[in-house]
Amino acid sequence: MRRTTVLTVLAASAALTVPVALATSGATAAGGLGDAPPSTFVGTSRVDEKESVTTQSDGDLWPSCWADNGHLYAANGDGKGFSLDGPFSDIAVSEIEGDLPSLTGRTVARGDDVGQIWSGSGYNRKPTGMVCVGDTLYLAVQDLALDFNDVPAATIVKSTDGGRTWTWDRSKPMFSGHVFTTIWFADMGRGGGSDGYVYAYGLDHNWRDSFDDSVPDPQDLYLARVPKAKIQDRKAWQFYTGDGSAARPTWSKDIAARKPVLHDGRRLYRQTHDSNHISNLSVLGQGGVTWVPGLHRYLYASWTEYTFELYESPNPWGPWRHFESKDFGGYPWDQSQYGGYATTIPSKFLSADGRTAYVQSNVCPCGGGGANAYHYSLRTLHLTPAVAVAADDVPDGSNLAAQGGDAVPISKSSHFGRLDSLNDGDPASGEDDFDDEVKTRGWWGYTWPERHDLNRVDFTTGKVFPDGGWFDGRPQVEVRRDGVWQPVSGESVSPAYPGDATAGAGTTYTITFTPTEGDGVRVAGNPGGSKTFSSVGEVAARYATQVADAGFEAPSGEASAWDFEGTANHGVDRGLGFAHTGRNNGWIRTSGTGWSASTQRVPVEPGHTYTFSGWTRTSANLTGGRLGVRRGADGSQVLGEQEYGASADYVRRSVTVTVPAGVHEVTLYAGFTAQGEDAFVQLDDFDVTP
Repeated sequence: MRRTTVLTVLAASAALTVPVALATSGATAAGGLGDAPPSTFVGTSRVDEKESVTTQSDGDLWPSCWADNGHLYAANGDGKGFSLDGPFSDIAVSEIEGDLPSLTGRTVARGDDVGQIWSGSGYNRKPTGMVCVGDTLYLAVQDLALDFNDVPAATIVKSTDGGRTWTWDRSKPMFSGHVFTTIWFADMGRGGGSDGYVYAYGLDHNWRDSFDDSVPDPQDLYLARVPKAKIQDRKAWQFYTGDGSAARPTWSKDIAARKPVLHDGRRLYRQTHDSNHISNLSVLGQGGVTWVPGLHRYLYASWTEYTFELYESPNPWGPWRHFESKDFGGYPWDQSQYGGYATTIPSKFLSADGRTAYVQSNVCPCGGGGANAYHYSLRTLHLTPAVAVAADDVPDGSNLAAQGGDAVPISKSSHFGRLDSLNDGDPASGEDDFDDEVKTRGWWGYTWPERHDLNRVDFTTGKVFPDGGWFDGRPQVEVRRDGVWQPVSGESVSPAYPGDATAGAGTTYTITFTPTEGDGVRVAGNPGGSKTFSSVGEVAARYATQVADAGFEAPSGEASAWDFEGTANHGVDRGLGFAHTGRNNGWIRTSGTGWSASTQRVPVEPGHTYTFSGWTRTSANLTGGRLGVRRGADGSQVLGEQEYGASADYVRRSVTVTVPAGVHEVTLYAGFTAQGEDAFVQLDDFDVTP
């Protein structure tokens, strides 16, 4: 439990439609954007495993906009829309009424009435973006090759009668030559918001990752703006030309002068176990950008074949930061969970505080698994902004990820969509992360909106299978700070993790480490077995009064949980047969003079009484040995101490202290005052009990 809980309310203004950037985007020295950095604005995010809202409709893509009349308008590809008794079409527009969870719709236009094909045979029409200006509708329509791998042209069509009839320049497309041909618009809310411009995002070449190596991958996202009254006037369009670092954007009517607002060159699922499944996927694709007044942020929803990729920004032009890669795993999907494509976040369904949104995505039955959301489909997205307070936890050993709190369980992927099983108290209801990827990294853990003090994780293994379910080698604990995952120091595991299938099922491995703080913690490692996956029963995150690496069993070469004071030689005997228990022990040896000791800072609760103990064995001439506890880091006040002399065998030394008011950390020490002749002490198996 935390000693205090302090919430910081993040400023938000629904009236300020296009806020000014307050931070830079991490542009490279050459002026180009690096891969999107991690978000520090979003504390936790969670996307439902499958649809939360289903509708009686048929089709895919479904870009939408919210008109002044209160209706939602959406366009689908390859389906019958909301009129299931009507004809199939490559493009259709529907009017959707009602609010969640009850949505009803009717298809009002389709096929040649909505747009034309510019590129001849081998192509059909696809809707990619939609925007409402009052009750006037604009729809971006592209030519998409029948193999889905080529997008040479696109144009904007317009309707002033609720989508029943559409007009456009029939002489030529607005965009051609594979440049800016996948277009969607920033969803600014009902009627398009109050700003005088419409903001449009575009990809070149294709609507998603290209499987044709001869076509460049769409790793750059571009931005344009156009006055609301001139959306179909190509000459009125202006393209963003900044480098992502300027507080104010620059624009040019010359499309050749544009610069990307987002670059993300990550490649996911570089290799799959089933070579028939697609792999090596880029992460920027046709999706949607939505202004969320309650969060004072824009959200961009993208996707790969197997993941949703979510980004946030304070401005349409950036800086864009990545906050979620929701990984549904590879084929075959089943009804327990499934992914989707053409992700958008309709503004009509945002909660007032912005913390609940709905991701629209759809998917056909893939890989024979039976999952089917080939209709207008919504699933819940839960967002909590980061809380900017320092960690202030009580070291009582309670599980900081216990259910009912604000911890969000995380993993690289979840085979059965059961991440809640990480902290449900039942190791038998565990999860694994088999996902068809030949992966080299997997993890299990939690994120929080605020920082917590941490120094221990209890990791309980899940089922072991013939082809996986464990980590190869010893897993490591990592904490998240400022959006970046970092390894902890002074880590040791008890019992020793074997790094193969003998890790077993239902075994709890206690991982202790030097106290640190972070707003996320995870156990990460190389997934094992021929199918490269790990499994989990439970994960508990704790901040406890404990001695880290109490038996000096931490691997060689890693940062130690122990500090040292004095000039004597010191170190760890590894497997030399000198340990009290286990393989290793600590040692101090010198022929000099003066005080030398191994020390460690230990978190405590004021007013509590603790007994600190450790085992020592010494040379026959040792004098001046002391095991004790000092107040605070500087050791200015000794709270308790036991003196010891020579002992040929290990002897348990103990000292009991009561922690003064206002003290939250003490220093444990064990050493001796050397007298100028060769002497040593061996140390092992420290502990602290209430």
